[in-house]
Amino acid sequence: MKHPANREYYSYWDEKRAGAPAPERSDFEPGQVRHLLGDIFVAAYDIAARYPLRVAGTRMSALLGRDLKGQSLTGLFRAADRGEIEDILGVVAEETLPTIAGLVTRTGDGTPFHLEMLLLPFSPRSHTPLSLTGLLAPLSSLDGSDVYGGLGEFGITSWRHLREERKGPRELRKWSLIRGMTVYEGLR
Repeated sequence: MKHPANREYYSYWDEKRAGAPAPERSDFEPGQVRHLLGDIFVAAYDIAARYPLRVAGTRMSALLGRDLKGQSLTGLFRAADRGEIEDILGVVAEETLPTIAGLVTRTGDGTPFHLEMLLLPFSPRSHTPLSLTGLLAPLSSLDGSDVYGGLGEFGITSWRHLREERKGPRELRKWSLIRGMTVYEGLR
């Protein structure tokens, strides 16, 4: 993760899950991440409605020049990238895999503008619709009058799922199959 806000929000999410695959949505206390709220969003896992935003931070809305609450998260992406972001969102929600994505858009004058989007799942519960949270952080400078309200549709430049880091050395089993050849099998 490049942006410090994404690292901080991921750490908060990781603390709240307490070793579980994902935290409960009810465990989140907005006051603890008050300074990040302008960049945070919550989306419903509703494929038919294209992941409507239930919560959209004020800075996120200001960058796009409109209130994003109730709008489709995937609708913020250009048509060529919508299938890919829908696949990523599905993995985040269904497999409880946090993901970080690099995004690019253009300002009103056509200048490329880079952002980083963190996607974090909430724990699924029976009789409760799946949802996910995230943070949209600008990597490009916010200086300039044409940035706020002047950003176009997002394009995906990169993404990766965040897997838990292995603690300690990797366990290996050594196999000697034939003379001169050794195979090491990873156990973890």
